[in-house]
Amino acid sequence: MSEASSVAAVQHPSTVETISTGLRDLGLRGGQTVVVHASMRSMGWVCGGADTVIQALTHELGPQGTLVMPAHSAGLSEPSGWQRPPIPPDWWPLVRETMPAFDRQRTPTRCMGAIAELFRTLPGSLRSDHPTSSVAAAGPRAAEIVRLHSLEDPMGLASPWATLYELGALVLLLGVGHERNTALHLAERKAFGAAQRRIEAGAPVSRAGRRHWVTYEEPDVSTDDFNRVGAVFEQQANAVRLARLGAAEARLMPLRSLVDFAERWLLAHRTADGCPTER
Repeated sequence: MSEASSVAAVQHPSTVETISTGLRDLGLRGGQTVVVHASMRSMGWVCGGADTVIQALTHELGPQGTLVMPAHSAGLSEPSGWQRPPIPPDWWPLVRETMPAFDRQRTPTRCMGAIAELFRTLPGSLRSDHPTSSVAAAGPRAAEIVRLHSLEDPMGLASPWATLYELGALVLLLGVGHERNTALHLAERKAFGAAQRRIEAGAPVSRAGRRHWVTYEEPDVSTDDFNRVGAVFEQQANAVRLARLGAAEARLMPLRSLVDFAERWLLAHRTADGCPTER
């Protein structure tokens, strides 16, 4: 069997129209605010790739809807903590001295996937000002969502995630699990607050037109139990809509309900320093 025949045997090709139909089946409607975590590879063969997925999303949300995606750039971080791959300790000073500063327009995402990387570059996309954990948004609510982003609390109460919570946004997981569901980090912050362990961090930023390496502390976060939290939420909350988009399973859920549920769950199953409990 040829490679082309093998692809065709696996699935039908996806287009803007078929993805739009799947989004409607999922419950996406015009005027909503939705934050998307997506894997292009999980969808199989899509005619037009990442651009097709974004066109389908914006078509269904319409001119009054707001589309949001994480635009993290974890490479702009303290090099002593790098693991994939680590670098020799004698290189760390060079990184701190020379790595280019975070730039909302230029800095690429890292490990966010093709859809998020394309989205942050599109005309009309705005990006929050955080060197490692920025968020991109387009639509009527975009400026409000990206306006406030605390350096020391990137997914807490002074971040776009708190604004999305207040706006009643939706979360769309497209071919990814809850381990990629960044809103659950807001639940961590709401659950543990000042008791959450903090770690030293660093990043290159631009201030008054000049590059600086800044050091700060941020919460020590974990995704180890996020898939478990998400699975229990899906079983108990009756708030998650499921559909297939191409070869991918998609989940749509209200961000506020998810965060409120996860906050209670984490308080019952974790300590503030991240250790599991038996309660």
